[in-house]
Amino acid sequence: MKDKRSLHLKVQEMCDCFATTDPLKEMSEVKDDADKLEAALKWIGLAALHGVNFNAKKVSITKAKDGTVKVTAKYREAELPSPGPEAGHKVIEVVREIAHIEGEKGELPLALGIRDSSVELNLKVKSEEGEEKLTIEFPE
Repeated sequence: MKDKRSLHLKVQEMCDCFATTDPLKEMSEVKDDADKLEAALKWIGLAALHGVNFNAKKVSITKAKDGTVKVTAKYREAELPSPGPEAGHKVIEVVREIAHIEGEKGELPLALGIRDSSVELNLKVKSEEGEEKLTIEFPE
């Protein structure tokens, strides 16, 4: 039987599940998950938790033409654990699906429930010359 819960709901469930963990430690282990869709959902939830917990302005994931995936956060320029090429690609696909972003560029707010509160994130996706970039912007 196919799971009928939305990807958005699954990300919120990941946020709830991992709310008391160290998001960076968990993010560094996502690349080893066998189920890449589950890994992508987990990584998105962990990125949201990390951004909220550490007062990030934004977290970006970039997939280069050669398939490598790089993650950075803006509060101080720092590289975060990458979900790996396969899950990294899925992260961008999942966000495109959740936010209904279909073209080369798109931007949309996303309300995300975390435990007993919620946060509104701004999602931006941009594709250019074979490279895709997803940026999650956090409120002040």
